[in-house]
Amino acid sequence: MLLINVPIGALVIVAGFAWLTESRAGQERRLDVPGAVLVTAGLATLAYGIVQTEEKGWTAAATLVPLVAGLALLGAFLVVEARTKVPLMPLKLFKVRSVSAANAAMFVCGGGMFAMWMFMTLYAQNVLDYSPLKAGLALIPSSLTIVLGSMLAPRVMPVLGAKNVSVLGIVVAAAGFGWQSTMTVDGAYVTSIMLPGIVMMFGAGLATTPLASLATSGAAPGDAGLVSGLINTSRTMGGALGLAVLSTVRRRRGWTARRHGRP
Repeated sequence: MLLINVPIGALVIVAGFAWLTESRAGQERRLDVPGAVLVTAGLATLAYGIVQTEEKGWTAAATLVPLVAGLALLGAFLVVEARTKVPLMPLKLFKVRSVSAANAAMFVCGGGMFAMWMFMTLYAQNVLDYSPLKAGLALIPSSLTIVLGSMLAPRVMPVLGAKNVSVLGIVVAAAGFGWQSTMTVDGAYVTSIMLPGIVMMFGAGLATTPLASLATSGAAPGDAGLVSGLINTSRTMGGALGLAVLSTVRRRRGWTARRHGRP
């Protein structure tokens, strides 16, 4: 199913070559090849280990080996970045409070938001007996709402401030999660999927834009692109870890329910 992303990605690459103009800095910058290799390999290996937790569990060798290897590679990356003259990711960025705080918040938000899509889909198909197509259509309102929240955030940020808008978005999303937690096996679409999803995703859209703004505003102009990529990485890795942890919780609760004779 996810192969649909391949042609979309190919179109984006072609469009980029056709319409984007390469910017030129005043001086040439040497590429940090060791850093690039280490961080790419570390994140990929760590993500693979996290994905393995769903099928193998957290204590299996197939999970622990890539997790430990990924952390070791990322540790080596930090050592290289601390010693190289032109680092791929200057570690001084993490001393900037807004950059660190925004990335931490985005990591946590990603952990909740990514998992939401999976569990809402499983609920629609396995509990409410929706077909895959119907389950996908059921999530369209919440998908559109996150766009609405993202569009509204820049309009209210000059009035309330980026920090306040991000906090407001997180609170709204948390309220949506609280509402979603009340769903039952005989829940209705409107009150169990559509409305909680709208609240959650509106809050997510409202929080994401100011978090990115807070992170980039705290960095030097030349590091804005790097910080933007860093906050997207935080969201993705948070989503992978959050999904793995919540899947483990779901699986353990399922075992407990079966042990006590509950469905």
